[in-house]
Amino acid sequence: QVQLVESGGGLVQTGGFLRLSCVASRSIFSFDVMGWYRQAPGKQRELVETIISGGSTNYADSVKGRFTIYRDNAKNTLYLQMNSLRPEDTAVYYCNAQSTRGRYWGQGTQVTVSS
Repeated sequence: QVQLVESGGGLVQTGGFLRLSCVASRSIFSFDVMGWYRQAPGKQRELVETIISGGSTNYADSVKGRFTIYRDNAKNTLYLQMNSLRPEDTAVYYCNAQSTRGRYWGQGTQVTVSS
């Protein structure tokens, strides 16, 4: 069973920054795709960014130029650097990992951006 543990969320003002971390219980080399999703109150969960094993990334239009996804293979950790935060970025952010064995989710971390 894979465990993904997110951290780094919190309360920040508009224009501020946060860095989210997701630590996996096994080598992230084993995952074909890792990514971040978010869910705001009353809305469906949506893709934020993903990164495949080869390093290519895919971003939602709403975060292009502001958020950066990257991974530290030695630490089995996925990161999301979030800059220029906006109130509409307020949501619970979830880490996701996919392999041929299955799809896994973390428990989520709350990000709140005040105006």
